[in-house]
Amino acid sequence: MLKLSVNMSGPSVEEEENAAELKIGDEFLKAKCLMNCEVSLILEHKYEQLQQMSEDPMNQVSQVFEKSLQYVKRFSRYKNPDAVRQVRELLSRYQLAEFELCVLGNLCPETVEEAIAMVPSIKSRGRGHDDEAIEKMLNDMSLIKKFE
Repeated sequence: MLKLSVNMSGPSVEEEENAAELKIGDEFLKAKCLMNCEVSLILEHKYEQLQQMSEDPMNQVSQVFEKSLQYVKRFSRYKNPDAVRQVRELLSRYQLAEFELCVLGNLCPETVEEAIAMVPSIKSRGRGHDDEAIEKMLNDMSLIKKFE
């Protein structure tokens, strides 16, 4: 789908963004994304550093930092650092875009239908992710969670 926009240099044709077709703009395709569980590990490490640096650790932690840490801890599907690494490695093998990897890693769909509903682009772009490949990916993610 194309859209016409007019700016100071005249009319231009731009492609409309559509995440289902992985048309999200170059800046997002190239961006490094983190799953909630990865952010949680980073923030927990920073929190521990702040505690060691101060006699009163609460003086060093802003409310935003604390709320962010609570959020990512609550919504992290994986807690163990080894499991977090394994999930990223597993999903990376499927040649997913960063945001696709993070959506799947954060939401942990249980069925192929759920995965496709959450990330429709995994069936497009000529990557050939058939239902069997997606099912294997989901089963492997489930095993990592089970043995965490």
